[in-house]
Amino acid sequence: MSAHETMNLKLIVWRQANAKAPGKFEQYEAKNITPHHSFLEMLDVVNEDLIKAGQDPIVFDHDCREGICGMCSAVVNGVPHGGQARTTLCQLHMRKFKDGDVIYLEPWRARAFPIIRDVMVDRGALDRLIQAAGWVGCHTGGVADGNAILVGKREADYAMDAAECIGCGACVAACPNGAAMLFAGAKVSQLAELLQGQVEAPVRVAEMVKAMAENGFGNCSNHYECQAACPKGIDVKFIARLNREFAKALLKDKVGALAESAAGSAG
Repeated sequence: MSAHETMNLKLIVWRQANAKAPGKFEQYEAKNITPHHSFLEMLDVVNEDLIKAGQDPIVFDHDCREGICGMCSAVVNGVPHGGQARTTLCQLHMRKFKDGDVIYLEPWRARAFPIIRDVMVDRGALDRLIQAAGWVGCHTGGVADGNAILVGKREADYAMDAAECIGCGACVAACPNGAAMLFAGAKVSQLAELLQGQVEAPVRVAEMVKAMAENGFGNCSNHYECQAACPKGIDVKFIARLNREFAKALLKDKVGALAESAAGSAG
C-alpha cells in the first residue's frame, strides 16, 4: 500500500460498562485509515465517527503515545499490544494491516485487572506491589554526592535492563495464570542488584510475593508468554533472580534475620 492510499477495516470490539456488567463484542467500521495512522489514532478516528453518530465512543487507556508510560493496554487479535516485537500498542502502526482486515480488540484478561469500561482495565494491583516493597530507604538530609556510592558498569547495566519495565501489564495478560512474576522480578532484581537496595532486599521480595498473592495474581509456570509479549523485552532471567532472592529471604526467616531486617527498614 502506498503512503497515499487508504483502507477500510472491520473492528470487533469488546464493550462492557463495568466489571460487574455483562460484556459482548460489537462490530464497527474503521474508514479511510492511512498507513501512517498509529493504532490508537485509528481508534480516535473510529470514536469521532461514533460521537458524530450519537453513540458512545470506545473507551481505551492511553497517555504519552510514545511507548514510554505503559498506559496503552489492549489485546489485538489475541495478542497483548498486537504482537509486534518490542512494540507498545501506541507504537503499532496501521501499515501492519491491509484493506479489509478484521481486527479483534479486547481488554487485558486477568483476575487482578478488573474491567473499568470496554478495553480499559484497572491496573492498580501493580501499583500496590510497588507500594508494598518497590522502594529503597534513604536518609533525608543534605543532598548526597552523586558518586558517594559507586556502582560498577555490570551492575548498572543489569539494573537498567530490569528498570526498562514500564508496568503496562502485558506480561500478566499474556500469562495463562495471570502472573505478575516478570513485573515483580524486574523490580526486585533492579533494586537487589544495586548497593542501595541490598539492605532491604529480603524484606522487599517477601513483601512483594505476599502482595502478589493478596492482589489475585497467579504464579509462574514457565510458559515464557510474558517475555514474548513484553514491549520492552524484559528477560525471564529476572524471574529466576526473584526466586533466588525469595529463597535467601526464607533462609533469613528461619534464623530470625528477616525480622531483624524488617525492623531495621521500619526504623
